[in-house]
Amino acid sequence: MRLPAWFAERPISAVPEPDLRVSTLELFFDLVFVFTITQLTALLVAGLETPQPGHRAVSIGESALQVLLVFGVMWWMYSGYVWLLNSVPPVRPTRRILVLLGMTGFLIMALAIPTTFSGGGVAFAIGYLLLILVHGALYLQATRAIMRVVPFNLAATVLIGVAGFLDPPYAYLPWTAALVLLWGSPYFIGQRGFVLRAPHVVERHGLLVIVVLGESMLAIGIGAADLEVGLGLGIAGALGLCLGACLWWAYFGGNDETAAEHALAAAEPVQRTRMILGAYFYGHIPMLLGVVAVAVGIKKAIGHPFDPLKPSAAIVLALGVFLYLAGDFWFRRMLKLPWTWIRGAVAVVALVAAAAGLWAALAELAILVVLLVAMLLAEHRRARVPA
Repeated sequence: MRLPAWFAERPISAVPEPDLRVSTLELFFDLVFVFTITQLTALLVAGLETPQPGHRAVSIGESALQVLLVFGVMWWMYSGYVWLLNSVPPVRPTRRILVLLGMTGFLIMALAIPTTFSGGGVAFAIGYLLLILVHGALYLQATRAIMRVVPFNLAATVLIGVAGFLDPPYAYLPWTAALVLLWGSPYFIGQRGFVLRAPHVVERHGLLVIVVLGESMLAIGIGAADLEVGLGLGIAGALGLCLGACLWWAYFGGNDETAAEHALAAAEPVQRTRMILGAYFYGHIPMLLGVVAVAVGIKKAIGHPFDPLKPSAAIVLALGVFLYLAGDFWFRRMLKLPWTWIRGAVAVVALVAAAAGLWAALAELAILVVLLVAMLLAEHRRARVPA
C-alpha cells in the first residue's frame, strides 16, 4: 500500500526530541477527554442514589463495574492518541483537522456514557470506531507497526457494538471481553516500532492529572448547589480542597517529572516503551479512577457534612484515596522513583478512614487529609536527610 505524498511524510526527524512539547491542540483534546471523567463521576454517583420512577435500580457495585468498563476502553484510546501525537505532532492543518475529528469521536462516546448500558451502547461504538480509524490512519505516517494494533481495536469495537444490543447483565460480557482484549494486547503486539519521546509523554500525562484533579474540585461546587453557606459547608469545602491539593502535591510536589524524564531517556527504545506502558498506561489507571471516586465522595460528603455517610459512600471516598496512592506507588516503582514504600503504606491505612465516615462525613475527610499531609511531611523530611 502506497500512501499519498501529502499524507505519508515521516515527521519524527523534523522535530528534535528535546523540543517536542505538548501543543495547545493536545490540551484542547484533554479537555474533551476530561468531560468523559465528569460523565463517569455522574455514573458512579447514580449507584449511590435512589433511582427515579421507571428507571432500573443500579447498585454501587454494578455502577463501579460500568465505570471501570467504560473508562478502560476510553483510556486505551486516550493513551493511543498520546503515543500518536508523540510520533506525529499536529504541526500541519491536515493533521489538526484529523485530530479534531478524533475528538468528535471522544465527544460522541462521552455523551453516550449515561445511557451506554440502557440503549446508548451503539452510539458509543460508533464514536469509538471513528476514533480508531483516525488514530490508525494518522499513525501510519510514523510507523507500520500500528497495523499490529488495529485488529485489536476493531475487534473491541465490534464487541462494544454487540453489547449495545444487549441488556445488563449480559451486556457486561462483551464489554469485559473488549477490555481484556485491549489491556492485554501489548503482550501480543510487542513494543518494537513505537519510539516515544520521554519529555512529551511525561508532560502530557502531568497536564492530564492536573486537569482531572481540577474536575474533582468541581464536585465541591456541584455538591454545594442550592445549599446555604454555613460553618459545616465551609469546613467541608476547605477539607475537600485540601484533599485535592494533597493529591496534587503527591504527584507534582517534588522533582519527580524531571527524574521520570531522565529515567525514560536513559532507557533504550524498546525498554522505554515498556516503562511507559507500565508507569503511564497501567499505573495511571488506578490514579484516575481514584480521582473519580474521590470526586464522588466529596460530592456526597459536602451536602451533609455533620451527618454519617452511607457505608457505600464512605467506602468510595476512602477507596478513591487508596487507588490514587496505589497507582502512584506502582508508577514510581516502574520508574524507580524514591520513597514508594511510604505511599504504599498510607494507601492501605487510608481504607480505614471509611469507618470514620459512618460517624460523620467531616471526620473521614479530616482523617484522609491528615494522613496525606503526614505522608508528604515524612517524605520531605527524609529527602532532606543526607544519605
